[in-house]
Amino acid sequence: MPINILMPALSPTMEKGNLARWLKKEGDAVKSGDVIAEIETDKATMEVEAVDEGTIAKILVPEGTQDVAVNDVIAVMAGDGEDVKAAASAGAAPATKPAEAAKPAAAPAPAAAPAPPAKPAAAPPPAPLAAAAPAARANGHARIFSSPLARRLAKEASIDLARITGTGPHGRVVARDVESAKSGKGGLKAPAAAPAAGPSIAPSMSDKQILALFEEGSYEVVPHDGMRRTIAQRLTASVQSVPHFYLTIDCDIGKLLAAREEINAAAPKDKEKKPLYKISVNDFVIKAMAVALQNIPDCNVSWTEGGMLKHKHSDVGVAVAMPGGLITPIIRRAETKTLSAISNEMKDFAARARARKLKPEEYQGGTTAVSNLGMYGISHFTAVINPPHATILAVGTSEERPVVRGGKIEIAHMMSVTLSCDHRAIDGALGAELIGAFKRLIENPVMMMV
Repeated sequence: MPINILMPALSPTMEKGNLARWLKKEGDAVKSGDVIAEIETDKATMEVEAVDEGTIAKILVPEGTQDVAVNDVIAVMAGDGEDVKAAASAGAAPATKPAEAAKPAAAPAPAAAPAPPAKPAAAPPPAPLAAAAPAARANGHARIFSSPLARRLAKEASIDLARITGTGPHGRVVARDVESAKSGKGGLKAPAAAPAAGPSIAPSMSDKQILALFEEGSYEVVPHDGMRRTIAQRLTASVQSVPHFYLTIDCDIGKLLAAREEINAAAPKDKEKKPLYKISVNDFVIKAMAVALQNIPDCNVSWTEGGMLKHKHSDVGVAVAMPGGLITPIIRRAETKTLSAISNEMKDFAARARARKLKPEEYQGGTTAVSNLGMYGISHFTAVINPPHATILAVGTSEERPVVRGGKIEIAHMMSVTLSCDHRAIDGALGAELIGAFKRLIENPVMMMV
């Protein structure tokens, strides 16, 4: 029997990916563990390893193909001793989506729907709702058949899944259906559940309405890539579903700058006389935020409907700009790491992020985040929380400002930071404690080492 090579799910929320490059061609022998292809997701490019041994008999999805669904057959492999041509001809036909074949439990549901006894239950609602009901409740427990990402997006947008018409296999509701419902382009079943959508999401302008405002030929349409779509979806959902509040404080970083200069001057050198590390202000910020969360543990949390997640360690995501968007690689257990370790880890993350080489586990999760626009001369801004985080710290530039001390005006190196908090998890006074703890640490960096 030929072996089907499927489009892998490289992260828990991945539904589609781009097949960037084949590293093996038809006729090549493959061993278990060999890298056979590169897959692009919205955040990174990752290598796919072979699970079985054999010979690549036929490639069904050419490199460069975009939006290949998870579990689609992308190639067929002949097993050891199997005829390659026979495997190729046998595997060429299933250019079908194995996602459908892989769900035997769901298949009987659509067939059961037309049976006479099932009709009365679906009769009262309007025709469109009745037609879609059997597929939506395919598992027999009145549970909507939907992908994990679709469920999360619908929940964040306060849209009842039962109102969304699924376009996935067997009527499964997938992410694009939720986005279509949110944008007002369709996909919402009418009447019965109208109140579930609520007034929380104002209808947005359609593409046609926007294009009509501009003279034809005066613009160029640049299609969104996966990263930009993901950023738009996640941050829109965050603003709509997470009640933000903001706390701003000014920090005197004179001692920090002096300590940084002294640490960098004392850094050991390698064989080429280059320092083994170079600490930045942002490295101090990451460390201070991590220690502050340990000092105020009630802020080191994530909100869930079932209960509060209280994290034991401070896993700090750090926003890194890259072509077409941004990504937040995570410094795990940052409170336990030295400044030099944080600095070197961030340099590695930043380089691989821009090359789209980060692994999902390196940028998914985390307990908080830091966004620093100080290098662009921005003195103050607010950042949008990236769930499941309950906080994010926006860091402005350091600059000399006049301050009053003991009745006298002095010049000091000041830096403004703004903490965004999820009000479901953190109240105002608690947020003030956290940003106060950060200020004490950043103004007295020696306290981070204790």
